[in-house]
Amino acid sequence: MPPLSLAGLSTGPAQAWGSVRLVPLLRDEPVPHLRLHRRVYRDPSIVEVGDGTVYTSFIPHAFVATWQDGDGPAASYGTRLLEKDDAGTGPARMPIRVRRRMARRVAKDRLRFLPLHLAVEGYLALHFGGPEIAWEEWSRRAVDRGLSPRCEEAYLGLHVQGLEDALGVFEIHPGQCGVMIYVADALAGAFVVPHPDDYRALHATLVEDLYGAQIYQYGLLRPPLDGMLVRIDDTRVRTPRDLRAEAARFQAEWARFHDEVMAGGLFDPDGTYQEVQYLNGFTLGRFLPSFALRRENHIGEAITDGDGRIAYLKSFRLSDGQVHRGHLLTRLAAHGWRLADAAPALGTDAAGLALRLERSGFGYLLRQDVLDHYRAQARARARG
Repeated sequence: MPPLSLAGLSTGPAQAWGSVRLVPLLRDEPVPHLRLHRRVYRDPSIVEVGDGTVYTSFIPHAFVATWQDGDGPAASYGTRLLEKDDAGTGPARMPIRVRRRMARRVAKDRLRFLPLHLAVEGYLALHFGGPEIAWEEWSRRAVDRGLSPRCEEAYLGLHVQGLEDALGVFEIHPGQCGVMIYVADALAGAFVVPHPDDYRALHATLVEDLYGAQIYQYGLLRPPLDGMLVRIDDTRVRTPRDLRAEAARFQAEWARFHDEVMAGGLFDPDGTYQEVQYLNGFTLGRFLPSFALRRENHIGEAITDGDGRIAYLKSFRLSDGQVHRGHLLTRLAAHGWRLADAAPALGTDAAGLALRLERSGFGYLLRQDVLDHYRAQARARARG
């Protein structure tokens, strides 16, 4: 698989609204033989991943408590204590749809997948099985259950300050097949589709996408954006042709700056790509970064054609905490889950690594007595 790139898409003029900057992506010609459309599911969904586990994309504030008198599970609105023989007096319930797999053929020429959930599942499944060898440091739970359950925080686009307004006033350009979304000039996400009509139909769905905690916080800060205004040297303009030439030059400079600097961290050359599904010459896959610290890291999913050209793309920027957790897990796995071996690669010792795991929410993976021992070492160092 060649490295992912935005080849075939050109960068249009940016538009800013508050702290949100939207950069259109244009195609000279649509990608042939592929179209995207939206299907709305109003009920919570549980997806059968295929190995006996399930992925829950949304659960209301309730428990999955019972099966309806029909053919599907249900979530209860609230909780009640009932006598053992009480029947028909339970609280009202809402149906839950059970779907098979993240990406599934629903017809010979049709593939259904949940936008961004394929990418998020790839991140949540990162070294999900936990230690391959039962080293003495790890708890029985870590060996038996790995990193289950695993959860991460994300925000709906409607909660990112200014995003809905920006999308409402955004001018859709002729030939536009995508957009790069920036909040406080931090790349929040990329969205690409094969055809301009698809983009017009799906433009408003960007407020229903997931965005990281860091992007949500940037939206709350609402820093004023530089308009990136350009000044034309009037000594170089004598005719309308000169003015058009200057405008074209500035547009080319802006596109080059955007592609190389602002969007330069979208695809990680040291990251990984996993092919998930094939359909009539197109490949659906997801990508993960290398989890390098102190730089932006994006996860995402893409549909590419036989030449590797991106027909569909959706990305999610990981927060610093999510990058740090991915960094810890990948380094541990690379060193066989031995704390003593992994610690030098992370610039610390076994005790320091154990405490970093605890601060990152992975303390339950370590035996309690081992963790207590490392805590005592840290306190002794602090006193000493």
